[in-house]
Amino acid sequence: MHLGLALAAAFTSGSIPFAHLAGTAKGVDLRKQGSGNLGATNVFRVLGWKIGLSVFLADALKGALPVLFLPPHVEGAHDPVIVAILMGVAAIAGHVRPVFLKFGKGGKGVATAAGVFCALAPIPMLATFAVFIAVVLATGYVSLGSLMSAALLPVLLVATLGLASPLFIVSAVIAAFVFWTHRANIGRLRRGEEHRFGKRGKA
Repeated sequence: MHLGLALAAAFTSGSIPFAHLAGTAKGVDLRKQGSGNLGATNVFRVLGWKIGLSVFLADALKGALPVLFLPPHVEGAHDPVIVAILMGVAAIAGHVRPVFLKFGKGGKGVATAAGVFCALAPIPMLATFAVFIAVVLATGYVSLGSLMSAALLPVLLVATLGLASPLFIVSAVIAAFVFWTHRANIGRLRRGEEHRFGKRGKA
């Protein structure tokens, strides 16, 4: 398989709008409900925790599967780690701008990125996920948990793999991207206006 074709496949995988599909199945357009975001957090808020958890897992899988299964089929791939990283980045990009929604606004990429790094670096990712759960349970802020997790993962990777590691570099770039997609949340956190998990509001 040519690299370009593999990237297109990964982008397409990431583009499957599970949140939108879940909302449509319930007669709800999530782009017009809650935060308007097609991510698992908004699904939790609008449709409940069971559907929200299902969407989170599905969004994570659509990031993990291209990383796990596409690299061995790419022709002339001399560094499978780099190819796997590229597959993950393509899947995250697809989640944020899904082709099935005409490249409109998707989710913020957190669940899909979690799936990507579960495939690339499972032990650091599990530690990061534990921090995410702890922060959400302690504060009620999903956005704060996402931001702290995004910041922690590069720290864990640089500590274990070093500054030159491609995994560290891409994790740092993705962390910056997560902070950018959460810039409105950061503003609300500073003002004390951010939505707490389990209550209605913006996220």
